[in-house]
Amino acid sequence: MSAPAAPLELAGARLAYGPRVVWSDLDLVVRPGEFLTVLGPNGSGKTSLLRAILGLAPLDGGRLSILGRPPRRGSRAVGYIPQQRLIDPATPVRARDLVRLGLDGDRWGVGGRRTRARVDELLAAVGATSYADVPLGMLSGGEQQRVRIAQALGTEPGLLLCDEPLLSLDLRHQHEVTALIDAMRRERGTAVVFVTHEINPVLPYTDRVLYLGPAGHAIGAPDEVLTSSRLTALYGTPVDVLRSHGRVVIVGGDDEHHHVEEAEA
Repeated sequence: MSAPAAPLELAGARLAYGPRVVWSDLDLVVRPGEFLTVLGPNGSGKTSLLRAILGLAPLDGGRLSILGRPPRRGSRAVGYIPQQRLIDPATPVRARDLVRLGLDGDRWGVGGRRTRARVDELLAAVGATSYADVPLGMLSGGEQQRVRIAQALGTEPGLLLCDEPLLSLDLRHQHEVTALIDAMRRERGTAVVFVTHEINPVLPYTDRVLYLGPAGHAIGAPDEVLTSSRLTALYGTPVDVLRSHGRVVIVGGDDEHHHVEEAEA
């Protein structure tokens, strides 16, 4: 019996916008239940990678597959958690409405008792039952992200994409959101691709790192990739990686990219 297809596989993948090559020769296999953290400075192609996986940005070369199939828009095999964004308190959409969109938003006129039960189940799984009927704009940033996680998991995807979901969240909510995503992927075997500017909130959960740099990319365990020598090679300029009390501080390379981590350390 052949092994099941990987949630995500890229082979010799290349993406370019006109003459500008974002990344190339990218070989990556993400296993079921794996937590892959994607790091890199602004403009390195982190969001472009997610767009390619979502079927929104076709590759210029190589191959990309999701559970053995080509990527396509609206695939129910892929869940997506966007960045935290400010929502107008007057917006009438409730937490349960957003979760339901993740279940049947692509189908008109379906639903009923079974759908309502599934929405309640998802909200309970992320600890959001108490504010299921509260408008999204009235929820805190951390509460909103819990609801978005429930929405993303509605179709039981094999692959969960997280596009900097910790932005604008305080440290407590950052840790709550990452711990929840980790618990969900361990329970369901869902592979996670987590794009972030800050490694420390997700470091305890990260199996491997994909670091996209100006001079190439590196893939491996955090201790293998987040070193002074590896990042110096990726940036083409001296970079120091410091470790203190389980935290990582990166100095040099792209100071704008790393200032948040330095301030927290």
